[in-house]
Amino acid sequence: MKTQTVSYMKEHANHLELDNPILVTQNGKPKYVIQDANDYEEQQQTIALLKLINLSERSARQNGLFDLDEAFDDD
Repeated sequence: MKTQTVSYMKEHANHLELDNPILVTQNGKPKYVIQDANDYEEQQQTIALLKLINLSERSARQNGLFDLDEAFDDD
């Protein structure tokens, strides 16, 4: 991840390459991260999937596991 200052971003905003996220600093401290919108959407979908997996694992620990026949039983 590249690191740039807010001043640099203001001067070069029209022609940024976003093949990798850019960490933007202000007064030497991290302030923003700029990334491609498609990469951001993929990241959000990945986080959502990981949350579902976590909830499923937690539910399995609390309620026990189903075998394959129980999981797909039509009753």
